[in-house]
Amino acid sequence: MKKLTISEADEIVFGLQDEIRRSRDSRYDHRLHAVLLVAQGMSCPEVARLLGDAPRTVEYWVNRFESDGLAGLVDLDRPGRPPRLGAEQYREIGEVLRRPPAEVGLGTHLGDGKALSAFIRRRYGIELGVRQCQRIFRQLGFRIRKPRSVIAWADPERQAEHKKNSAP
Repeated sequence: MKKLTISEADEIVFGLQDEIRRSRDSRYDHRLHAVLLVAQGMSCPEVARLLGDAPRTVEYWVNRFESDGLAGLVDLDRPGRPPRLGAEQYREIGEVLRRPPAEVGLGTHLGDGKALSAFIRRRYGIELGVRQCQRIFRQLGFRIRKPRSVIAWADPERQAEHKKNSAP
């Protein structure tokens, strides 16, 4: 039988490994396959080379399987980094974003991540990056809007003539 090959195999391998690591279920299945191969007589370094993992990682999975059974291969919750802003601060930021900038004591609008980052730094003394502030906009249900320039001497009647939905 002719040996099959995959074009650009190195890139495909990385892509497939990323896909395996993407979801909890696929990571669990990947660990099951590793333990199965060890149970069938392969060594941990052989399985690691075959599946693209570190030998110590495969040993860790086998040891967890031996001690906890199938439950040892399930992903545990990872707490992650604690939030820098509290729930009360999020609520206050949401209220500030709903008010006119002048009412809050701002000379500019808070319509972008850079302005929100500066506001949070001034108000709470917390440094947040622009991208994190853009995420805060989305979490609070806002859309980031860029201000549109206004043509200084635009004629409203002529503009109405060119609008798509205007009456003839």
